[in-house]
Amino acid sequence: MSTATAPLRRGPIVAALLIGAFVALLAQTLLNVALPIMMEDLDIGANTIQWLSNGYLLVNGVLIPVSAYLIDRFSTRQLFITAVGLFSLGTILCAVSPNFELLLTGRLIQAAGAGILMPLMSFIFLTIFPVHERGKAMGMMGLAMIFAPAVGPTLSGWVVEHYDWRVLFYIVLPLSLFALIYGAFAMKNVTQVSKPKFDVFGVVLSTLGFGGLLYGFSDAGHDGWNSTRVIASLVVGVIALALFLWRELTIDKPILEFRVFKYNMYSLTTVINVIITMSMFSGMILLPIYLQKIRGFSPMDAGLLLLPGAILMGIMSPITGIIFDKIGARWLSVIGLAITTVTTYEFSQLTADTTYTHMIFMYTLRMFGMSMLMMPIQTAGMNQLPARLNAHGSAMSQTLRNVAGALGTAFLVTIMTNSAASRVKELVIGGQIAQTDETGMKEAIQQGTIFGINHAFEIATWMTVAALVLAFFIKKVKPATEAGVTDQTQPQLQKQAK
Repeated sequence: MSTATAPLRRGPIVAALLIGAFVALLAQTLLNVALPIMMEDLDIGANTIQWLSNGYLLVNGVLIPVSAYLIDRFSTRQLFITAVGLFSLGTILCAVSPNFELLLTGRLIQAAGAGILMPLMSFIFLTIFPVHERGKAMGMMGLAMIFAPAVGPTLSGWVVEHYDWRVLFYIVLPLSLFALIYGAFAMKNVTQVSKPKFDVFGVVLSTLGFGGLLYGFSDAGHDGWNSTRVIASLVVGVIALALFLWRELTIDKPILEFRVFKYNMYSLTTVINVIITMSMFSGMILLPIYLQKIRGFSPMDAGLLLLPGAILMGIMSPITGIIFDKIGARWLSVIGLAITTVTTYEFSQLTADTTYTHMIFMYTLRMFGMSMLMMPIQTAGMNQLPARLNAHGSAMSQTLRNVAGALGTAFLVTIMTNSAASRVKELVIGGQIAQTDETGMKEAIQQGTIFGINHAFEIATWMTVAALVLAFFIKKVKPATEAGVTDQTQPQLQKQAK
């Protein structure tokens, strides 16, 4: 292979991956603020429009577990071009769609590209960077993973206030086409291609398992946990996932290697990252509800509140990566989680008069804490895995974070709505407000919603406390060595890359 003889230039490869990841993650969150306007324009209901988000999540959840097989079967260049090409095609369909059906088709094709691209990026970074440089490398990766989702709502809010929602896709399109063209020249093959057996039954079980869980958790936020559809999805998901786990542990060449969990630091950091992901969604989901429904802020103002935190997090990601390379993840995580815990608790004290300035300050400080967590913690766990398990470890980590995101959203939205409903009921039963008093009921609903949001943030606070306790057990580790297993590819690539 050419990579074995020619020096490998990491800069262009990293640039191509970061541009592709930024565009994919931007598209994932870009529609959140625009959905109400799209409902009116397309004349569809809330249950239908949510498929633009849930469908994206589902396709991601189905493809990510298969990514380890794809990385073994195809070259990194082939996979990158295919992933960004699919994403660009989906973006074009969304931009020109006259109806919901074509829009959803484009959205699902976008998700297929993103579902391949994100685990591929993690794997390539782990392959071309030696262990002592991985913190800096993963910090750069965090730049795209953190900055894009937070910029999305602000950009979306501004666009839908002034232009047609299709403009959102016309903004993404040139970026994705640039990533495709640049990547076609810059991306190099960094792995040796093999021909692993494709486990069709495993893929079916994986699709039903992760797909069922993701759909069930996502739909629970809208239809409630008592919904027949939600219960059926979760039951199918749990049963299929149990069968999938059994199959992957008993066959020679699993598509997703659950044996990554025999490495204690990988397991610990994965649990912490799942908790952090769920907690992070509390801010991203609940604050816009509070700002728009309770305070009457425009989508643009709601998005702007999140922007300083996003910028700070983007700036801090490479810096925390460099610090990680020097001191490891433990103290970064402890300090970051302490800040996140305090600021999350502050958001459980919201009132109808909480100032915009206070919320910007607390959210920005919360994002500063978060910037010390996600990538350093993930890298600390991945560093323990032997090279042959990098693709599987990356796929497992991405899959569980997707599930955690869906679960966190559904769980916290359910807590908020249930607490709000019970608070309004208390006010009516207590005689403080008469059901016939329209103004009083409006005020009660406002009070109830604030109470529900505060309660959800309280739960998120306890989540971060649990993660904080676990963070004290993080240790600096070296890649494990396995008897009878040698991997010449990674050290060779790292030597070329220097």
